[in-house]
Amino acid sequence: MSIQRIAVLGAGTMGRGIAYLAALAGYETTLYDVTDHIVHDAMTLLQGTFSKAVEKKKLDPAEAHKSISRIVATSDFEAAVREADLIVEAVPEDLSLKRELYAQIDVLTRDHVILASNTSSISISELAASVEEPEVFIGMHFFNPPHLMKLVEIVVGDATSEATVSAVRDVATRMGKETIVVKDFPGFATSRLGVAIGLEAIRMFEDGVASAVDIDKAMELGYNHPMGPLRLTDLVGLDVRLGIAEYLAKTLGPRFDPPRVLREMVANGQLGKKTGKGFYEWEP
Repeated sequence: MSIQRIAVLGAGTMGRGIAYLAALAGYETTLYDVTDHIVHDAMTLLQGTFSKAVEKKKLDPAEAHKSISRIVATSDFEAAVREADLIVEAVPEDLSLKRELYAQIDVLTRDHVILASNTSSISISELAASVEEPEVFIGMHFFNPPHLMKLVEIVVGDATSEATVSAVRDVATRMGKETIVVKDFPGFATSRLGVAIGLEAIRMFEDGVASAVDIDKAMELGYNHPMGPLRLTDLVGLDVRLGIAEYLAKTLGPRFDPPRVLREMVANGQLGKKTGKGFYEWEP
């Protein structure tokens, strides 16, 4: 399978980051979201990411210019997906929303287009049931922020073909990423491990074992983690962490039940960095 054009659906933090990687890797890239305002803001932020890479001398100005020119941002769904060879879905973790999106894609795209979901927890096989060709459906789980994190977790559904796995691994490698390939199981590998550590850290915070700073420092300095679990939860979003925990509790059992304080913070709008307050205070 030859991948030349990549469409990214969802222009939030993850979608923008994936579009950045695709364009930088030389792919013709389309970034889609539902309104012109959202896609305009996304392009402004993307240009800022390229500019910062140039300022830090991580990227040549000419290459940055070429990469930006490869990105088309649009709110026209059909235009975004029609000519794509690979479609990466990066919309919120809502099963109904994702299924609705795939049903539209099935109608508008040609056969054998690879469909990849950036989901961090929803079953790939369950999502693939929404399309006519489940063999070209796969999980392509990037990490936040995509342009800095080194890993892409490739999740293989019950019907995913070897050719699809190979094609997606090649794309991730061209983007400069390391890959792991995991079976479609609740939480995959990374979310299951990450959420387990994060939830236990939240329970320790809830029990008053230590401050958020000291809990994080325990993992950063004691276990050489690059970032503590509570700061990471703030970056991921407490609402996202809660949604994944609820899904894992339903599928894997009560050891993933969300702590009371996590539910309370989400109910109070304390979602982490995106709202300015979570386990830490964040500048706007």
